[in-house]
Amino acid sequence: MFTIQLNRGANHRVLSGHCWVYESELDKDAPVPPDGSIVKLLDDRGRFLGVGLYNGKSQIRVRLLSRHNDEINTGFFHYRLRAAWEYRQRHAPSTDCCRVVASEADSLPGLIVDKYGDHLVLQTLTLGMDQRKAELVTLLADLLKPAAIIERNDAPVRRYEGLDPVRGVLHGQSDGRVNVEFGGLKFSLNLLEGHKTGFYLDQATNYARVAALAARKKILDAFSYMGAFALSCARAGATNVTAVEIDADNVAAAQANAQANGLADRVQFRAENAFDFLSAAQKAGDTYDLIILDPPSFTRTRANVPEASRGYKEIHLRALRMLAAPDADRPGGLLATFCCSHHVTREMFEAIIAEASADAHRPVRLLERLGQSPDHPILPAVPETEYLKGAILQVM
Repeated sequence: MFTIQLNRGANHRVLSGHCWVYESELDKDAPVPPDGSIVKLLDDRGRFLGVGLYNGKSQIRVRLLSRHNDEINTGFFHYRLRAAWEYRQRHAPSTDCCRVVASEADSLPGLIVDKYGDHLVLQTLTLGMDQRKAELVTLLADLLKPAAIIERNDAPVRRYEGLDPVRGVLHGQSDGRVNVEFGGLKFSLNLLEGHKTGFYLDQATNYARVAALAARKKILDAFSYMGAFALSCARAGATNVTAVEIDADNVAAAQANAQANGLADRVQFRAENAFDFLSAAQKAGDTYDLIILDPPSFTRTRANVPEASRGYKEIHLRALRMLAAPDADRPGGLLATFCCSHHVTREMFEAIIAEASADAHRPVRLLERLGQSPDHPILPAVPETEYLKGAILQVM
């Protein structure tokens, strides 16, 4: 095992509980281990800090696996996977569909495992985990007995680790198509296609929370994807639901899901760009009682945060102008809004909302802050694990 050491004088987050060490934090005389290898990390005084995975192709040179002097072998990964699954059995909203392993939040940096019924979807987003993929698949097959394990290693972040995109079936046989129940609704998914690993499991608790506000309301669900918010609201008694999604294939899948749940006559799906729809609807004078904004991440880098902020402000500005104003007969309209970029903090996100509120001349009251489902745990020392921010607001 190679031993590498931190340099002097730098502000090392790893000393405060983070698990990442950047190239700039390492001593200039540190050895160069083989990429993907296990290394022992020392502080600038030579004191042991932990063991982790090394990659010289990445700006994040070391990702800690343990702060103990553990032997990183099959037994170690078996223990970590079992601990992650036991956590979900205690805390996940459902163990039929949930995130089983959440990378750094389960002390397995770079490993994502999602469960959809009897299928697992795996992502190895770091070189060290990718090199151990076969071992991890064997352990997961033994632990969870899935019918199939599908690889969705097509995330752009892999290129920063020197990894190529790839997808396919790693265990069992499957064409990627599964039928699952999620939040009391039936969904047909293709796990070899679509966003992320096939669905937005991190919104599980929020689908139910927003649907609880939907009864007798006219609703707009922008960036609808598979229609989970729209269908949840329709089932909860919304009088009218419009769901907007740019991808025609996703719209077709959402319509099929609506049909399977007996909700096809209660949701109008529109295959349109949500920005364009919001602009046209505002100009037409359309109003809604509840608007849901759940866009994909507008930025994957810190450098693009200013541009992303303008995008977030635009959709909030338009949405706020279309929410029903309060009057003697009813309270003001509701906005359920989300941001899934960890580069945009909650404070930044709420500041954007406040600016849009001021420009729209629509003061809002914050009713509730929302976040990711508990099967996507958060480590306070690793702020990147808290990426999903949400809020429910009301026009005053």
